[in-house]
Amino acid sequence: MNHSVFHLAFPIHDVDATLRFYVDGLGCAVGRRTTQAVTLGLAGHQLVAHVVPKLPSKQQGIYPRHFGLIFLSQEEWQALADRAKERGLAFYQQPRVRFPGTRIEHRTFFLEDPSHNLLEFKHYTYESAIFGEQECSQIGDSSEPSS
Repeated sequence: MNHSVFHLAFPIHDVDATLRFYVDGLGCAVGRRTTQAVTLGLAGHQLVAHVVPKLPSKQQGIYPRHFGLIFLSQEEWQALADRAKERGLAFYQQPRVRFPGTRIEHRTFFLEDPSHNLLEFKHYTYESAIFGEQECSQIGDSSEPSS
């Protein structure tokens, strides 16, 4: 049994704006906090947001850089989508179904945090698509819809 927790560090421009988005908006837990960084808990995983003097360029589209969660329950995915709407979080892409009618069909939406980091939240119709379905040759959208 794996007892590991995933860790991700990412750049931000403002700790308070980050707390509003991740804690008030997404419901993350707050760990340690300084004027230069904040540790957050997202679904049992550790995020560390670090203030940087200059943010990386805002990417055009969802690739290559984004992070998020895969929900095993469509109800939990929908609850987060509803919470994001209720809290007025910035949707980069509205909730939709990708690859309908295939073994990799999934519901997805993208949020954009105050430092322009993109977060994807999804739920696969078939759980086997998370790591399997190798016969499906597609990963991501070949022609990404614009935001």
